Amino acid sequence: MFEFEVTATDDSGARCGRFHTPHGILETPVFAPVGTAATVKAVLPAIWPS
Repeated sequence: MFEFEVTATDDSGARCGRFHTPHGILETPVFAPVGTAATVKAVLPAIWPS
């Protein structure tokens, strides 16, 4: 169901890859906020102009 494919590494141990999910593929590194209880934690909403 979930799989991580490493596409590149370096001497520091850092790695790039592809995270396969049932909803699609995420290229890493990536900023992917996680929503729980129908909210996203620690991400401020956009401020709408008045």
